[in-house]
Amino acid sequence: MIGTDPPRLDAPVPSNWPSLLRPAPDSTVADTLRRGKSPWIHAIHLLWSVWIVLTPLLGRGFDLRWGLITLVTYPLFLFLFARVLLAPRHHGPRYALGMIAMALVLLPWYPAGLSYFVFGCVMLRVGGREGWWRYLLQLTGLNVVFSLVAVLNGYPWQALVWIPVLSYIVGIIVNVENLNAQKDAALQLSQDELRRLATTAERERIGRDLHDLLGHTLSLITLKLELARKLYDREDARARLELGEAEAIAREALAQVRSAVTGIRASDLAGELASARLLLECQQVHLHYAPPPAMPADVERGLALVLREAATNIARHARATQAHVEFLREGKQLVMQIRDDGRGGVQADGNGMAGMRERVAALGGVFSVDSPRGQGTRLGARIPLAAASIPVPAAPAAPPGDPA
Repeated sequence: MIGTDPPRLDAPVPSNWPSLLRPAPDSTVADTLRRGKSPWIHAIHLLWSVWIVLTPLLGRGFDLRWGLITLVTYPLFLFLFARVLLAPRHHGPRYALGMIAMALVLLPWYPAGLSYFVFGCVMLRVGGREGWWRYLLQLTGLNVVFSLVAVLNGYPWQALVWIPVLSYIVGIIVNVENLNAQKDAALQLSQDELRRLATTAERERIGRDLHDLLGHTLSLITLKLELARKLYDREDARARLELGEAEAIAREALAQVRSAVTGIRASDLAGELASARLLLECQQVHLHYAPPPAMPADVERGLALVLREAATNIARHARATQAHVEFLREGKQLVMQIRDDGRGGVQADGNGMAGMRERVAALGGVFSVDSPRGQGTRLGARIPLAAASIPVPAAPAAPPGDPA
């Protein structure tokens, strides 16, 4: 297929990392690496640990006990945080429970440890694959235990309300984000598989076409040459006639091969259309399109990449049920329109939209977006064409007759 291959989702995890930081093959960090992203994106959640410093400001202030406990427990918290992300998924929850246990043990002397409790509740499912109902039941049980310990240690009623509410809200938000990331990874994997299947099918088609095209013709040329050799050995004048017929058949075969090559060059965009249809059908979106017209190879490659990105955006974001791809010739310009009946409302260029705009601009064309909210999205790519550069397939020659 055309374009640069996306990062493989089954790529191996680096093995040259230090042993304590080496992610397990089925860990959260390993999945992040296989998606081609930096594992440090998970560290952004550590910003919430600022509450360890803010909590004393809301109470008795900083003292020696707070400093000593923080000095001992925060490195342990960072270790448990890292192990949730680096350990095998079925081991991740045990490290999250370690954070929760540490918070409950510290509760009588260290109110700032409430942050450890919230982190443990949030990360309880990040490293695992438990169902949502099981996760919510676990959250409920842990917050009941927290409430009992907090009441026994004289915590104000505000803490009994805010900590459970915070653990539920943040836990659900973070885990929904992780679920969306997993769905995106599965979608990327399905796209890669569809492209591999389309590539295999295209190779098989080319092989069949070449076999059908050249098999009979080369056999006929061989028979003609063998007959010409036998006639030449007899000094028969018909040998020259057979050689002339073999030459004519070879020229006709060359013309047919050139015509077939033109069709193969047009298969990139046609293959991308077939791949887009398979991708969108998996998302319950029906794609309507007509075969693309003849066009220069560089234009075809650029439009194929634009189509690939547009199909991905429709599958991920549009919430559409129907999509259409149309090709129009307007004078010396080729227009490709891609539209869907989704939610629309595209106001700014994301990475995908910016990439499509750049590819069209590289071809000297103009890219347009029309996306009223609730009325779908229409993408247009208008490419100037030089008349002399548009390939025109040659008409296939009639098959030559069998030798007498």
